[in-house]
Amino acid sequence: QVMRMLKQAVAKLPKDAKPILHSDQGWQYRMADYQDMLRKHHIKQSMSRKANCLDNGAMESFFGRLKTECYFGKRFETFEQLEKVIHEYIHYYNNERIQVKLKGLSPVQYRTQSLN
Repeated sequence: QVMRMLKQAVAKLPKDAKPILHSDQGWQYRMADYQDMLRKHHIKQSMSRKANCLDNGAMESFFGRLKTECYFGKRFETFEQLEKVIHEYIHYYNNERIQVKLKGLSPVQYRTQSLN
């Protein structure tokens, strides 16, 4: 299943793309076929250190919120529907969703304030 998903992702990449793919150190991400496909398509592999979920803590936190607030328990008929919902959530998260640690501002509001 991992190889199938990787093939689908590769098929959607622009010709000049040079993506980075981050994962944990699961066995499926260390398989020769998987790594060969990454190299063939110029995809840089990034892995967390063994038993260290804190390597990518900010993104782990974001994806946890995304799953909970955006699509947990919902069903989507097409990939495009899911993609649209995720894009809308990311816009909401960055521009409207206030965060206590950002003094009650959204990330964009906080950054704008910091730059002024």
